[in-house]
Amino acid sequence: MDKDTSDLNEKIQILKNMIQENGSFVFFGGAGVSTESGIPDFRSADGLYNRESTVPPEKIISHTYFKMHPKEFFDFYKSKMVYTEAKPSVTHEALAKLEQEGICKAVITQNIDGLHQMAGSKNVLELHGSIYRNYCIKCGRPYGLEAIMTGKGIKQGKGRFEGVPVCECGGIIKPDVVLYEESLDESVMNESLALISDTPMLIVGGTSLNVYPAAGMLRYFKGEHLVLINKEPTAFDENAELLIQGALGQVFSRLM
Repeated sequence: MDKDTSDLNEKIQILKNMIQENGSFVFFGGAGVSTESGIPDFRSADGLYNRESTVPPEKIISHTYFKMHPKEFFDFYKSKMVYTEAKPSVTHEALAKLEQEGICKAVITQNIDGLHQMAGSKNVLELHGSIYRNYCIKCGRPYGLEAIMTGKGIKQGKGRFEGVPVCECGGIIKPDVVLYEESLDESVMNESLALISDTPMLIVGGTSLNVYPAAGMLRYFKGEHLVLINKEPTAFDENAELLIQGALGQVFSRLM
């Protein structure tokens, strides 16, 4: 057994002991939770932001671009941000199992893919929304993902709005995801902050902690046990009681 494997095994055992001693934890996760399901992240070398594009991805998924160029927005959104074939990873499944056992009290996620719920987690707070919720920006009527991806049962825009999903009232149907220039849902944020503030143990996984305001929420943690699991260093590493630099799947497969 090499030193890296030995160190990882030792840290996983420490994590197991911490969970057993505390009895429960809250999980705060980012894109790295879903990369093992085949969904690319944003900022890594192979991530969405580092792919060649005429218009920068962070501009395309902004509120202004959605309003000004809805067709181009939806072309990008449907091809680059929705992965309907993705299945829950071992991390998703482990968290759902730990919730059923009363150990994982909640999952706070920056992901929009719905994989935590697909794995069986019930108490999931989606900071950036979900691809499975969509609504008319004019009348507020809710729609499922099928309306966005296939246009079945809805109108289709014409001219400048060709290929854009449109409600019966004539309003554009917008994915219920937080775009650049938009604020997080206040109720979701407040509930997440309450959970982070109250839990004695917070496990943070698969996130660079560079995306604000979500990353700033960790400053509300008042407990004693902060665990960080990520492949790359983060700005919060020095605050962690336990730091594991590695793949989430390697860790959570051992916690099931």
